[in-house]
Amino acid sequence: MSVLAGRGAEIATMIALLGLVAVLGFAAARWRRAPSSAGPGQWDLEEWGLGGRAFGGTITFFLVGGDLYTAYTLVAVPALVYAQGGLGFFAVSYVAIVYPLVYLALPRLWSVAHVHGFVSTSEFVRARFGSPGLSVLVAVVAIVGTLPYVALQIVGLQVVFQALGLGGALPLLLAFGLLAFFTFNSGLRAPALLAILKDFLLLITVLMLLLWLGVTEGGWGDVIKAAGAKFAHGSSGGLLLAPTGQLGYVTLVLGSALALFLYPHAITGALAARNRATLKRSMSTLPVYSLMLGVFALFGFVAISAGIKPKGGNVDTIIPQLFHSTLNGAALGLAYAALAIGALVPASVMSIGAANVFTRSIYREYIRPDATPSQEARVSRTASLLVKLGAIVVVLALNLQFAVNLQLMGGVLILQLFPAVALGLYTSWFHRRALIAGLVAGLLSAIFMLYQIPSVAANGKITSHHFGGSSWPLAHLGLATRFAVYAGLAALVVNLAVAAAGTLVCHWRGIASGVDLTHPSDYTADEGDSTVQRMPELVEGQRSYQARHARLRD
Repeated sequence: MSVLAGRGAEIATMIALLGLVAVLGFAAARWRRAPSSAGPGQWDLEEWGLGGRAFGGTITFFLVGGDLYTAYTLVAVPALVYAQGGLGFFAVSYVAIVYPLVYLALPRLWSVAHVHGFVSTSEFVRARFGSPGLSVLVAVVAIVGTLPYVALQIVGLQVVFQALGLGGALPLLLAFGLLAFFTFNSGLRAPALLAILKDFLLLITVLMLLLWLGVTEGGWGDVIKAAGAKFAHGSSGGLLLAPTGQLGYVTLVLGSALALFLYPHAITGALAARNRATLKRSMSTLPVYSLMLGVFALFGFVAISAGIKPKGGNVDTIIPQLFHSTLNGAALGLAYAALAIGALVPASVMSIGAANVFTRSIYREYIRPDATPSQEARVSRTASLLVKLGAIVVVLALNLQFAVNLQLMGGVLILQLFPAVALGLYTSWFHRRALIAGLVAGLLSAIFMLYQIPSVAANGKITSHHFGGSSWPLAHLGLATRFAVYAGLAALVVNLAVAAAGTLVCHWRGIASGVDLTHPSDYTADEGDSTVQRMPELVEGQRSYQARHARLRD
């Protein structure tokens, strides 16, 4: 208890805010809930897992931003900047370019998903290419890639609790209970509401740190000088990228951008939007989050200037330690709560997205094809609990570095879904068998490349010969060069080459393609179209919906 002595204000503030999370998460179950197709008082999968597909612009903005900008991102990015310098800004670069890349593609997915009632990309692939095998392979990769991502949100919580002096498994188990409680009870509506609270607290935290920097420190000039001095005296990395690291940086940025919206949780937030215009507005305004991420990244340099040292050798502790050295009392408790809630919100959406994929593409496809809407919702709610429980087990059983590498592998694997999902939104030219062959080839080559990448400590010592990063040296191709590329993008090239060549062979041999159940008009359908299902009139009530549009016409 001596560790907690004198920290009553920050502990009380954090407990109060987490209590508010519990209240809002529970109350969200009744927020704008439409009559369910499963019956009175029952959930169906679209209500529980997609919020009735009726979120407006503000909620969609906060929900998608809330599940993409996670607590671990806000901890790990500045930690990487602290340790490696300019390399850490890759996250800022890829989130700056991802929204223009998906601005046109996501509305197409929104439309076809609403016409056919899809809740996941694996369902879309099943209908587009007529291949249950390809669909289940996409589903498995999506789930496997998401699980370590959920685990890292728990790691983010762990770092916060350790900063508070609350070590061990008990705080994590209590946080898991809170997360499981509001997710199981309220579905996607809970993180949609809590995302607003999360971002409000993060904004206050950023403003407090900037105020402290402006009042007590010498400003950004001195911060950059201190960081430059550190990297100039033998530390790995640097303020600027070395020429040999630029190719790896560019391919990492591009590969990460292409992969981001292939994750189930990113798709879940997008499909919950009420119409195409809402989704497009959100995509056009979400780059605002990049400003906050950029400021957090710079806090890695601030930690250097403030003399912060990694606690226990774990560089991910620098942001909580920076909070502790600059804030106190209720302000410190608020900052810790912002990080904690920043982990709970995305973990909730991630578990819901993975559960939706399992329910529709594995459970209903292979286990119970005649499942009722209420049975689907029940299975998805249970699966979301198992996802979070698995994340807790990973965090408690494995060391942190291994968990980070698992997430790194997950992103590389998720990128291999690009041909079937992203290109499938524009063309059905690829043959289903060729897509399966390409996906398998991409996955195998990605795993092989990751196996060849060693883990190198800051002092240059190799700590592990395998699965130590995502930057694959081109020297493995027999080239006399020190350049490296992002393993996920290199594997995607293999994937696309096999899929394209296989398609040409299948067409040449006259092998029948799968039946495409979609129609070109499905990809442009919008709110009010007769083919579109589960629209706002189901949530607000027909009379309210008509009255709102009458006011808009007037």
